[in-house]
Amino acid sequence: MTVDPLEGAVILCGPTASGKSVLAVELAERLGGEILGADSQQVYRGLAVGTAQPPAALQARVPHHLVGFLDPPERMTAAAYATLARRTAAEVRARGHRVMFCGGTGLYLKAALTGLFAGPPADPELRARLEAIAKREGREALHVRLAQVDPATAARLSPRDVVRVIRALEVFEGTGQPLSTHLKAQRRSSPAVVWLGLSPPREELRRAVEGRTRRLYEEGLLDEARDLVRQQLEAWAPARSLGYRDALAHLRGEISLEEAIARTVRDTRRYAKRQLTWFRAEPAVHWLQWPPHVDEAVAHVDGGAF
Repeated sequence: MTVDPLEGAVILCGPTASGKSVLAVELAERLGGEILGADSQQVYRGLAVGTAQPPAALQARVPHHLVGFLDPPERMTAAAYATLARRTAAEVRARGHRVMFCGGTGLYLKAALTGLFAGPPADPELRARLEAIAKREGREALHVRLAQVDPATAARLSPRDVVRVIRALEVFEGTGQPLSTHLKAQRRSSPAVVWLGLSPPREELRRAVEGRTRRLYEEGLLDEARDLVRQQLEAWAPARSLGYRDALAHLRGEISLEEAIARTVRDTRRYAKRQLTWFRAEPAVHWLQWPPHVDEAVAHVDGGAF
């Protein structure tokens, strides 16, 4: 029987700015692991600062994969990530090392573990109609429509995520069933993995988000945004992600630097809240005590059937 390459993998999850990268390296050093990034934005080359990719010093301590490897204007998808993650995991296992995931993009982790529903083909006419509604009535109007037909999917998607909201509406229109129903029916059985979660107290997470956001702006986020302008990539989807859209607005003279930072802090805190909602819905997650310590993480992994 072929062994699933993700069998026995360790997944360290949690909201942005919760300290996952440092703990993942400490844990990998103790367990003989290699780390696979599980962040939808950290995959891109040239966006190291704004996406808070693990710094070079951390990456030098243990092998990291699926971080900073994809050149613009390419675009990563959950399905493509799942294929790459499973292939990379097989290579890690072949070297006799433990597979470890670290990241906060729940959809990517689920795609790798249990697969994705392919869905109906794109409907350009429907998409154009929905995009017109978003432009005329606002993005929230589309999110309200989605909540009426697929409340489960609407609960995990931000109204700002117009691309995914439109795709979910497209699936419903094309199949007569909500995307959430398809996902439950189509997923394969998940391999046995160890889920470890980080959940800082609200006030500590707020301070961490604010502090890190300011560091990102000070350490090169604006320079990366300027590179996006130079390469004419302002319309590239990652350029509209957390931080970059505000940095670009500042560079265009639309908002002050302090307002850009404040907007990024606000949106990052909202994103962190959605991440926690996603991972708390996963019953297998063992939430580490705060502040986390590598010894507890190692004990939980060693105490399992792996």
